[in-house]
Amino acid sequence: MKNRDIMKIYNFSAGPACLPDKVLNAASKASINYKHTGISLMEISHRSSHVIELFDNATKRVKNLLSIPSNYKILWLQGGASTQFSMVPFNLLPDKGIADYIETGSWSTKAIKECKLIGKVNISGSSVNQNFNYIPKEINQSTDSTYLHITSNNTIYGTQYKTFPKVLNENGYLVSDMSSDIFSRSFDISKFGLIYAGAQKNMGPAGVTLVIIRDDLVGLNYREMPTMFNYETHVNKDSMFNTPPVFSVFVVNETLKWLEKLGGVSGIETINRKKADKLYSEIESNDLFHCPVKKEDRSDMNVPFIFSDKKHDDNSFLEFCEGRGLKTLKGHRSVGGFRASIYNAMPETGIDKLIETMRLYSNKL
Repeated sequence: MKNRDIMKIYNFSAGPACLPDKVLNAASKASINYKHTGISLMEISHRSSHVIELFDNATKRVKNLLSIPSNYKILWLQGGASTQFSMVPFNLLPDKGIADYIETGSWSTKAIKECKLIGKVNISGSSVNQNFNYIPKEINQSTDSTYLHITSNNTIYGTQYKTFPKVLNENGYLVSDMSSDIFSRSFDISKFGLIYAGAQKNMGPAGVTLVIIRDDLVGLNYREMPTMFNYETHVNKDSMFNTPPVFSVFVVNETLKWLEKLGGVSGIETINRKKADKLYSEIESNDLFHCPVKKEDRSDMNVPFIFSDKKHDDNSFLEFCEGRGLKTLKGHRSVGGFRASIYNAMPETGIDKLIETMRLYSNKL
């Protein structure tokens, strides 16, 4: 019997999301007997040579895949991207300083809320007026802002930056939440002072958050803060200040190995573009469905779509999909309809099966 049992199951969840079968198999073996030690990886000390080697390998893969220069540090932290909403301003925003934020969805709104507890926020652009169905192009940055914060891909609303905004302050830099499109496409890291990403959408399971920080931004110490909230704490201890999420990092490392064999980030970018183009093309050509997102801002990772006519029943289509092995396609409550999250690990065959199902459902009405 194959993985996922007799019927091939395609998991379109926005997160935790699907992982490659090869990665799941490696995780299964490591959970029982890691590297012939006779001990589960979940039982091995984070001070052991096995775990230190694992973290070193994962860090090296991140650097190689994203072409990260030597003046950036890689951290493996806990608390999800949501904790970074606070850690970023705690560490990077001076007293009486100001930070620019572009509001493009629920997660950026939450990041703004947390920053306001620590310092001044200038909302330099927002698409809330159209239920976040586009990326603001005209933004009003503060001339003396420390950084410009963006969410590179908006999981709920299905928008994605195709070109990153330029920071007007010559001493400023970009900060980005890349939780839902990290490792899906190439980008120039030098434009960013800090990037953070929860693993559970595109590179592994929940439990670990990747932080990439320029080394001159470590140890600024603008204010007193909890030890665990200080990036310097984790940089000085190579992410081992406290017991790290070892098993989650193992799965990330296996996912990065899988990605390397596909040709790295440039290879998966080509695959992702093809998958997204296929699905959007079907939505455009199928009269039954409609994508509410502005064409130029449509995400390659999260594809929301709705019925063109409200008389149709969402649950009927979802049940039809379930019966064909297509899972978790229900759209977020703030958008409604359906959402196909087609991260790196979603195979093209999953897109083909979804398109086939959309056509079958349309024909039977």
